[in-house]
Amino acid sequence: MSVRRVRGRLVRETPRRVQDRPPARARGRPGSVSGSGSRGLGQGTMAATVRRQRPRRIAYWALMATLLADLLALSDALAVMSVDLGSESMKVAIVKPGVPMEIVLNKESRRKTPVTVTLKENERFFGDSAAGMAIKNPKATLRYFQHLLGKQADNPHVALYRARFPEHELNVDPQRQTVRFQISPQLQFSPEEVLGMVLNYSRSLAEDFAEQPIKDAVITVPAFFNQAERRAVLQAARMAGLKVLQLINDNTATALSYGVFRRKDINTTAQNIMFYDMGSGSTVCTIVTYQTVKTKDAGMQPQLQIRGVGFDRTLGGLEMELRLREHLAGLFNEQRKGQRAKDVRENPRAMAKLLREANRLKTVLSANADHMAQIEGLMDDVDFKAKVTRAEFEELCADLFERVPGPVQHALQSAEMSLDEIEQVILVGGATRVPKVQEVLLKAVRKEELGKNINADEAAAMGAVYQAAALSKAFKVKPFVVRDAVVYPILVEFTREVEEEPGVHSMKHNKRVLFSRMGPYPQRKVITFNRYSHDFNFHINYGDLGFLGPEDLRVFGSQNLTTVKLKGVGDSFKKYPDYESKGIKAHFNLDESGVLSLDRVESVFETLVEDSPEEESTLTKLGNTISSLFGGSTTPDSKENATDAVQEEEESPAEGSKDEPGEQAELKEEAEAPAEDTSQPPPTEPKGDAAPEGEKPPEKDGEDKAEDQKPSEKGEAGPEGAPTAPEEEKKQKPARKQKLVEEIGVELVVLDLPDLLEEELARSVQRLEDLTFRDLEKQEREKAANSLEAFIFETQDKLYQPEYQEVSTEEQREEISQKLSTVSAWLEDEGFEATTAMLKEKLAELKKLCQGLFFRVEERKKWPERLSALDNLLNHSSMFLKGARLIPEMDQIFTEVEMTTLEKVINETWAWKNTTTAEQAKLPATEKPVLLSKDIEAKMMALDREVQYLLNKAKFAKPRPRPKDKNGTKTEPPLNASASEQGEKVIPPAGQTEEAKPISEPKKGETGSEAADKEPLELEGPGAAESEQKEQLEGQKRPLKNDEL
Repeated sequence: MSVRRVRGRLVRETPRRVQDRPPARARGRPGSVSGSGSRGLGQGTMAATVRRQRPRRIAYWALMATLLADLLALSDALAVMSVDLGSESMKVAIVKPGVPMEIVLNKESRRKTPVTVTLKENERFFGDSAAGMAIKNPKATLRYFQHLLGKQADNPHVALYRARFPEHELNVDPQRQTVRFQISPQLQFSPEEVLGMVLNYSRSLAEDFAEQPIKDAVITVPAFFNQAERRAVLQAARMAGLKVLQLINDNTATALSYGVFRRKDINTTAQNIMFYDMGSGSTVCTIVTYQTVKTKDAGMQPQLQIRGVGFDRTLGGLEMELRLREHLAGLFNEQRKGQRAKDVRENPRAMAKLLREANRLKTVLSANADHMAQIEGLMDDVDFKAKVTRAEFEELCADLFERVPGPVQHALQSAEMSLDEIEQVILVGGATRVPKVQEVLLKAVRKEELGKNINADEAAAMGAVYQAAALSKAFKVKPFVVRDAVVYPILVEFTREVEEEPGVHSMKHNKRVLFSRMGPYPQRKVITFNRYSHDFNFHINYGDLGFLGPEDLRVFGSQNLTTVKLKGVGDSFKKYPDYESKGIKAHFNLDESGVLSLDRVESVFETLVEDSPEEESTLTKLGNTISSLFGGSTTPDSKENATDAVQEEEESPAEGSKDEPGEQAELKEEAEAPAEDTSQPPPTEPKGDAAPEGEKPPEKDGEDKAEDQKPSEKGEAGPEGAPTAPEEEKKQKPARKQKLVEEIGVELVVLDLPDLLEEELARSVQRLEDLTFRDLEKQEREKAANSLEAFIFETQDKLYQPEYQEVSTEEQREEISQKLSTVSAWLEDEGFEATTAMLKEKLAELKKLCQGLFFRVEERKKWPERLSALDNLLNHSSMFLKGARLIPEMDQIFTEVEMTTLEKVINETWAWKNTTTAEQAKLPATEKPVLLSKDIEAKMMALDREVQYLLNKAKFAKPRPRPKDKNGTKTEPPLNASASEQGEKVIPPAGQTEEAKPISEPKKGETGSEAADKEPLELEGPGAAESEQKEQLEGQKRPLKNDEL
C-alpha cells in the first residue's frame, strides 16, 4: 500500500519534472515512462491519450483566456465613488476591490478639497490651488456657485450672491433666463458647467487614488433641493462624463453612515435620532427612525426611515464669516480714517484677504475667548491688526443664533413628533463647532448633551459611497433598507367638463395628490383618467407649500412643474370602437434621485373573447403542464391567478413601489379607482378622476356601483367574487378578457426651469472635454520639460563623480558635457515655445548618448552582490551533492543520472564564472563588460532549479521496505508495514461482497516492492489515506517487544 502511494506521488510529480528538466535527462529515473516492455506499452498508450486530449486542452485554455480577459475588463470598471458636494468643500470617497470604504486624498494629501475653480484664458486651477488664486485674481475665482443652480435671474438668491461677491459679473441667458459667469468677453460659463468641471476634477482625484478609471458615482445634494435644482446637478454630472447611480440627500447619507457602523445596535424597537447639520451655506435638521424590518429577500434587516426634515437655506458658517469680514473691514477703515484712504470694500483683493482671515478667525474663536486678526499688506502695503473677542463675534451673529432652533421645530412638525420621542441629537457639519450654536441648540432640544460621536465632515461621503457600492453590480454589501422622504408634495391638476343639469355643462377643476409630503420614495404611481375620449391636457405642480415662509417661497421659484399635452386619445377610441375603455393611464416615476418623470401614457381597452371549448381545453392542458414543471398548481384558481399576474404587470409600479401599507392603499384608491383588490372598501369616486377617499361626487352613482360589481381591472377577484363551483367555472371558461394597450403621444412643456437642449448640452460637453484635454496637454508638457531639465542637472553632476570617471574617458565625458550644455541653452532660449514631442525627443537623444556610461556603472554596482550570491549557491550545491553520494545504496533515493547531472551543472557554472571573470579583468573599465549581471542570474536559476528538484524529491520520498528476517523466530511486523504484509483483513470496496476473493499475500521470498510491481498502479483517494493513518495509530498504541526495540 505504501509503495503504491509513493509511486503514485512520483507519477504526480512527473509533469512538473518534465517541464523543469530536458526530456533526455528523464531516462533512468524512478517513475519515468521508459524501461521495460510493459512500460513501453504504457508510454504508447499515454502518447495516444495526450494526442486525443490536446484539442480539448487547446479549447480549454482558449476558454480560460477569454474568461480572464472578461474579468480583467470588468475589473477596470469595478471601482465606484461618491462626492459629498458641500458649499465650501467636497469630500470624495471610493470603494474598490481591496479598499472597502476610503476617503480620497487630494494632491496636497488633504481629505477635503475646496469647491473652488479659477478660470483663465489658458489654464484652470482647482481645489487648494484655486483657493490660493482667490487672493491674486478674485474675479476669475468662482466659489459658492452651487447656490445659483436651478435658479433664474430674478431669484432672491441671485441678488444675494451679487451682494456677497460683487467682484463676479453675472449676465442672463436669454433662452433659460438663468445666470452665467462672465470672466471675460470670450469666457462665459453657466453654474452647471462650472459644477461639471468640479465633478470632473473629483473623478480625476478618485482615479489617481484608485489607480483605475471610474465612471459610476453617487452625489450628495441638500435635502431641500427641488426638481429644477436636482436636474441641474444631473446635467452637470453628464457634462463631466459621470454615470450618476443616485443623487442622495446629504442628510440621508449621514444617517446611512451612522446606521451602517452601528448595525448591531438596531433592533425591532424603533429608535428616533435627530441629526442637526449646519454647514457652510445652509442648515438641515433630520429625524430618522432606525429599526429592523422583515424584507422579502434577505429576512430581518436594518432600516432607516426619514420621518421629518426642517431646513434654513441661508443659515451657515458662510454668513458668520461674512459678518466677521464686514466687521474687520470697518475696523480697517477706522484705522485709516484720517488719511483720506479708499474704502477697503471697493478693493476685491483686500476683501478676499479679509474673508480668508474671517474664516480663520471663526475657527480660532471656537476654542479661544479672543484672538488677534492680522493681515500683512492688506491694501496699499498697509498692514492690518485688530483684536476680536468671542463676545463681539456672538453679538455680530446674534440674529443668526436665534434662527438655530427653527429647523428643529420644522422637522418635528413634519414628522408629527415631540422632543420626548427623540432619543439623541447628533451634530453634523463644520459650523456646529461654534460654541454658541451648541448652546442654543442644547436649550432648544432640552437634552442633557449633544451627540458628537460621528465624523462631522466625512459622514455624508462615507454613507454615499456605501450606497454606491450597494447600487453597483460589482460589489455585494450587507443590506440596509433606506426609505427617503419627499420634502415637497407633488400633485396632478386637470379640468374636465361636467353636466350638472340636463343641458347645462360646466368645467370642473380637479386636484389629485401624486406624491404626498414626507411620503417615501423611490416609487411609481399610475393615475387613470376615465372620462376622456379625446385629446386633453393635465398639469403637474407642487402641492401645498404652506410650511415654507414667504422668503423661502420666493427662493423656491415656480410652483408649476410641467404641462402634459396628450395627442392620440381620440384616435385610439376610433381604432377600437367595439372595445370597452379602461381609461387613460399615466405612469409616473419618482426615482432614487428624487427626480420626477412621466414614463408613458397609455389608452387601455378590454373586451370579452369567446373561445371554443376544444381550444380552451388544449390551452389549459398545455398551461397546466408547463406550470407543473415549475412547481405550479394545476387548479383552476392557480390558473386564474396566473392570468391576473400577466395583466397586473403594467399596474405593478403602483403596488410594487417601496411604500408603506397605508401608502399602498392610498395609492390604489387614488391612482387605480376601479380596482377592487384592496383591503379597504371600494372608493365612491366615479371612474376616471382617481379621487381621494373623502370626495364623493353626486353624479353617476349608479354607474359607480355597477363598476364596483365588475371584476377588477387587473383581473383580480376578491374571495367573495371568485367562482367556487366547477359548474360556474365551466361556464366562465369559454369567455376570457382580452386587453389592448395603445401608446399615447405626449408633449411636455416644462414650466419651472427649461432643461438644456441636446445641442447645447453637447456643446457644453465638448467644451469641457476640450478644456480637460488642454489641461492634460499642459501637464504633459510641463512633465516633459521638468524631466529634461532634471536629467541635464543630474548628468552634469554625475560626470564629476569618481565611479563615473572610472568607466569613461576624458573624450567621452567632454562629448556628453558639450551635448548637455547645448540642450540646456536651447531649453532656456526656445524651451517655452517647444512642444511636448520636441522636449521628449531631446531627452531621448541625451539618454541614448549616456546609455553606455550608465550601463557600465550599474553593472559594476551589481557585481559584488551577484558574485557573492553565486559563490554561496555553488558551495551549498557542492555540499548537498557530497552528502547525497554518501547515502547508503539501500536508502538511496537519487539515481546516478540525477547526481551526475547536478555535478555537471556545478562544474559548468564554476568554469563559466572563472573564465568570465578572467576575461573581464583583462578588459579596460571603459569598454563594454562581458560579465553581465543578467548572465549571473541565469546561471544561478539553472543551478537552483536542479537542486530544488532533488530537494523536492527527497521531501516526498518514502523509505524502502525492509526484507523479512531470515531467522526462524516470528517477529512482529514493523510499524510502517503495509496492510498486505501484516495479513490484516482487507475491507472490500463498495459494491463488493465479503465472498469476493481478497488479494493474496506475497510468497515468501518476494519483497513488498515486487508484489506491488505486479499490481496495477493506483492513486489513492482520501479514504485510503485515512485508513492507513488509522492503522499506523493502532500500531503505535500496540506495545513493542524487546527485540523490536
